[in-house]
Amino acid sequence: MTDGTDRAAVTLAEWPDDADADEGVVVNWFAREGAHVDADASLCEVQIEKVSVDVLAPVAGTLTEVVAAEDAEFARGDTLAWISPDAG
Repeated sequence: MTDGTDRAAVTLAEWPDDADADEGVVVNWFAREGAHVDADASLCEVQIEKVSVDVLAPVAGTLTEVVAAEDAEFARGDTLAWISPDAG
């Protein structure tokens, strides 16, 4: 998903099957704003109920904005960050 500026949204692609909750918490960011990330690289760890899940980069590029800081709650489908994809 993009926001009209060619940025790609970072979301939790697959919600854990055994999680009944529709909300989670960002536990730790592995990448910082301004960092180059590879496609499918682990960007952050989130906790949903008692399940820990890594959120992966949907594309290679620059992590331009972290929307959900560490310890922030988020709902299913929320954008956690934005990536500006590599040209090409």
